Amino acid sequence: MVGGSERLRGLDAMRALVVVGLIFFHSALIFDTHDDYYVKNDQTADLSALAALGVVWAMPLLFLTAGLGVWHSLDRRTVAAFVEERLRRLLVPLVFGVLVLMPIPVWFRLRADPAYAESYADFYPQFLRVRLEWSNFPFVVQGVPPEDLFETGQLWFLVLLLTFSLLLLPAFWWLRRRPNQGPLARLAPLAARPGAILVPAIPLGLTSAAFHLEEPHAAWSRWAYLLFFIYGFVLASDRRYLTAMHRHTAPAIGIGLATFVVGFGMIVAADTAGDPFVDYRPLSVVGRLLFGVTGWLWLVAILGLLARPRADRNPTGSTRRSGALAGWAGEAVLPVYVLHQPVLVAIAYFVVRWNLHPLAKYLLITTGTLLIVATIYLMLIRPIQPARLAFGLRPTPAPTAPPADSHQPAH
Repeated sequence: MVGGSERLRGLDAMRALVVVGLIFFHSALIFDTHDDYYVKNDQTADLSALAALGVVWAMPLLFLTAGLGVWHSLDRRTVAAFVEERLRRLLVPLVFGVLVLMPIPVWFRLRADPAYAESYADFYPQFLRVRLEWSNFPFVVQGVPPEDLFETGQLWFLVLLLTFSLLLLPAFWWLRRRPNQGPLARLAPLAARPGAILVPAIPLGLTSAAFHLEEPHAAWSRWAYLLFFIYGFVLASDRRYLTAMHRHTAPAIGIGLATFVVGFGMIVAADTAGDPFVDYRPLSVVGRLLFGVTGWLWLVAILGLLARPRADRNPTGSTRRSGALAGWAGEAVLPVYVLHQPVLVAIAYFVVRWNLHPLAKYLLITTGTLLIVATIYLMLIRPIQPARLAFGLRPTPAPTAPPADSHQPAH
């Protein structure tokens, strides 16, 4: 287990924080001047700087932890069992979410136009009109023009994660069977060299510069996410990587803040004369490069802070409590991720029409979404087996009857 169980629990907590933070992030897009979200408030402001502070590390952290999880999953499963687990864990909630949940925010987006009057029953078949577009791999299922209503919404994360897991499985399986020899064994000692743990930022920077930053995918290239996924798998192979991250926490914070300020400034400046996410003007390319570099540096800083040794006066009780909390939060992450956006958009559709201050609307949307999503998870998903399956959770084990007491007198 990389870095010890305590560090992994800290990483699980960060993962849960990211998913809950998406509720606050997506709610903010309703009030952002630049983003074309499903529902928009009449009064907006430029929130791009605040959004960038989360975008640069949040989804990369989810892909990195997913890659780390693959390393441990392959230790316990055969290839066939791993594929079955990926399909159950990712494909089932993806299909359920696309068919049941994602039409909801799309319909509310259309209903935001006063001229649109179709019922949900009339809209739904149009949402399911799809075609195959292989050039957009792995997002090969696309809507049919001119309506072009089909989309995966926030479930793009599951599409990429499932694709990466299956495509890289042969290489990952081979590497996992050779933990003490082969490329990974030769790579780990290099992490001890000064500055070596920062080098993976270079491929990320080059990838971000060469390919488009994709706004629907949290402003990262899908191929940069592939690198984060691979990096996570490699990090899990040897605890020396986390040790190196801990040693380089301060440099990662310092350099990462500098690259963020300069890169974000370049992207903002380039935005006045084009689209810095996709064009190849020098200012845009360098801005994207620094954006990619910043993503890795901030992850090094985060994991380095999590890797700090901690004094624990009551290690047994503390470990038991934190382990139970991490397990509960870890199970809730996927259902909350799949569920949050349809709930959020449905609430926002009504709230933005109220005569309230934008801050009051934002608080109502975020609080209402948190409460409703938590209630649905606790009351309708967690205790019900078919719902657990639909959201990618393992079935709860059936309760075991207590053994009969042979000494109990007969009545």
